Amino acid sequence: MDPDTAARVGRVPHGGCSEPEVIDFSANVNPRTPPGVADVYGDALARSRRYPDDAYPEYRSAAGEYVDCPPEGVVPTPGGLAGIRLAIATTVSRDESVLVPTPSFGEYAREVHLQGADVEFVAHDEVCESDPADHAMAIVCNPNNPTGTAYESGDLLDFLARCREADTALLVDEAFLGFTDRHSMAGRVGAVVARSLTKLFGLPGLRAGFLVATGERRERLENARRAWNLGTPAATVGAHCMAQYGFVEQTRRRVRTERARMAETLESEYNVVPSEAPFLLLDTGARSVDRVLDRVREGDLAVRDARSFRGLDSHVRVAVRTPEENDRLIEVLLDV
Repeated sequence: MDPDTAARVGRVPHGGCSEPEVIDFSANVNPRTPPGVADVYGDALARSRRYPDDAYPEYRSAAGEYVDCPPEGVVPTPGGLAGIRLAIATTVSRDESVLVPTPSFGEYAREVHLQGADVEFVAHDEVCESDPADHAMAIVCNPNNPTGTAYESGDLLDFLARCREADTALLVDEAFLGFTDRHSMAGRVGAVVARSLTKLFGLPGLRAGFLVATGERRERLENARRAWNLGTPAATVGAHCMAQYGFVEQTRRRVRTERARMAETLESEYNVVPSEAPFLLLDTGARSVDRVLDRVREGDLAVRDARSFRGLDSHVRVAVRTPEENDRLIEVLLDV
C-alpha cells in the first residue's frame, strides 16, 4: 500500500441502515439465514478460546464444493472486500494501471488508488470488449453492482483468454453470483475470483469470503494473507452455510419471482434496469432522488442513494426482500 495515497484517499459510501425499526432495502443482503446458524455459531464460539487452524481445511473443502473448484485453490478471507484488497495488493504496483468498470462497486477504484496505481474506467457493459494490454489487472463485477446485469460465460472466457495473452490478471467479483444459476469462473487459469458469503446467507456482520486462483497467483495470495484471517465462528458458520444447497435454491427462486414482480409493478413509474441480482436500479425520472429518499424514510424504509456511483445522477437502488416487505416498498415508491 502506498503511504502517501493512503493519507488522502477517502472512504466510499455504502448502503446499510443500523436502525432496527427501519426495513433496509439499501443493502443487498438476504433477509433470511440458513437453518442451524445459531447453534453452529454457539458451538464455534465455545471453541474460540484457541486459535483456529490456519489451514482452514473444512472451510476450503466447503468452498471448493460450493463453487466447483479444487479446495487447494481456495484462499480464505474475512469477507469479499478483504479478498479484493488482497488480490489487488499482490498484483498491482505503484504507477501501473487497472481497468475498472463503471458504474460499479466504488471500492475497486479506491483499492487501486491505495496501491498508488492508476484507474482506467470502462463502461461495465464494454469491459469484455476492452483491450487488457498494458494493464496490470482488469476487474469485472458479475452480476454488476449497481445495475444487476450479468455477463455471458462465453464473453468472460474470451476476455480471460485475451488477459492471459497480455499477462493481465483478471479479478472477477462474484459477490452476487450465488443468487443466480450462472457458473463461477473459479479455477480458471489466469482468473482471481472473489466471493462473499455474507450477502447470500444474510450475515454481513460475520465477515466471511474467499478467493480462488491457480498457479503463481494463488501462491501470492496464500503467502500474503494474514495468519488466522478468519475467526473460528466465521469459518465454521461459513462452511455450514455453503453446504445449505436447499436454502440457496429457495433463495434463488424467491429472488427471481419477487424481482420480476417488483420490476413489472414499478416500471409504470420508474425506468427499471433489467437485473439478475438481488436488487434493482431505478431511474427516478422527473422525481428528485431526494424526494424519493425522504418519502421512503417517512415509511420507515431505506433505499440506496445511487448518486454515489460514478455516472448516476437520478437513481436509487432497491434490494429484493420478502414479499411482504417488498409490498410495503412498492406502495411507498408508487406514492412519491
